[in-house]
Amino acid sequence: MFRIHERGEDGYQAALSELARRGDADLSRVEGDVRAILDAVRDRGDDAIRELTERFEGRSLGSVLVPDEEWRATAREAPEEVRRMLAEAGDRVRRYHEHQRDGGFAYEEGGVRLGQRVRPVRAAGVYAPGGKARYPSSVLMSAIPAAVAGVSRIVLATPRPTPEVLAAAEIAGVTEVVDAGGAQAIGALAYGTESVRRVDTIVGPGNIYVACAKRLVYGLVDIEGIAGPSEILVVADDAADPAHVAADLLSQAEHDEDAYALLVTISRAFAEAVGAEVARQLETLPREDVAGASIRDHAVAFVAGDLAEAARVADTLAAEHLSLQVADPEALFEQIGAAGAVFLGGHTPEAAGDYAAGPSHVLPTGGAARFTSPLGVYDFLVRTSIIRYSPEAIRSQADLLEGLARLEGLEAHARAVHARR
Repeated sequence: MFRIHERGEDGYQAALSELARRGDADLSRVEGDVRAILDAVRDRGDDAIRELTERFEGRSLGSVLVPDEEWRATAREAPEEVRRMLAEAGDRVRRYHEHQRDGGFAYEEGGVRLGQRVRPVRAAGVYAPGGKARYPSSVLMSAIPAAVAGVSRIVLATPRPTPEVLAAAEIAGVTEVVDAGGAQAIGALAYGTESVRRVDTIVGPGNIYVACAKRLVYGLVDIEGIAGPSEILVVADDAADPAHVAADLLSQAEHDEDAYALLVTISRAFAEAVGAEVARQLETLPREDVAGASIRDHAVAFVAGDLAEAARVADTLAAEHLSLQVADPEALFEQIGAAGAVFLGGHTPEAAGDYAAGPSHVLPTGGAARFTSPLGVYDFLVRTSIIRYSPEAIRSQADLLEGLARLEGLEAHARAVHARR
């Protein structure tokens, strides 16, 4: 069931290189349709949202922006035990992200006062998918960092919001709910409509249409990244439990057929044992069809020569979720630069990070952990540089500033300094 590639054999490096490019999503195949959707929303607002919802979802939409009392009443329909679990998870997520607060800084140097002011954006859009599955946890993981940052207006966009999703929204601090999904929801958040005021940043995962729409509106608003299929990379030594490794791999494979379940080990026998465990556990998995397709099409095991080589493979793949099920996971992690979230040791299931460990589970996919970070408070903050010169300070730097300005041929810059001598 796994494709196994062993170091030194033909195909090992080619398979690794191919997987390293898995984030090269072909958004161009939907870009024309997405541009048309965005243009319609920009030009016709709520009417376009209603027409597109009818076309794509087969339902008539009344109010695009759900009345506050209505969505909060629906949130209270969630079972008490569900609300209790969401509240407990939300508390843990909030406590973690409070450590990411940034108060800015200020200092003085030779009569020049310098600093940085940090403030939250005024409004953030949080997208939550409404297709094959519902993820109230994603609402917590996206909206709570915004609330901790101090964002005063947090707008959740999701089609057909359920009581569980709305309960998570209320717990997380969401202030408005838009009953729309897909590229049209991104357009409503980015451009604004008659009932939806535009936001400053949009976060949250979605399908290829959502991903393409976020890329196209970037620059008009900020985004946290372009989400691709979910993925996990497990690095395991021979002392790891094959059943635990298989369970972690399947926990991501069951998300969708395009998810990646990847393994790096130092023993072919161990890789084969994990493959057998995956097959056994699949037989009783409720989402066996989805997870089975993911394993069949995207599961790969690499047999490295040693753990140092395993670390190089992990660094090359820069996985969304990195599970280190080895004797000394901290030491191995020191050898790996790129990962979205790391799960250290055999007693740390990736599922803990999905729900209640604390860090947001909105993570870079497709190798984007090479250059971007998990969603956090910092995604909802903007920074302003602060500069103030005293009369003595500007005179002391005048020669330097005028000299650099004239070096670049900008005489007006030089004169602006000279005037203050």
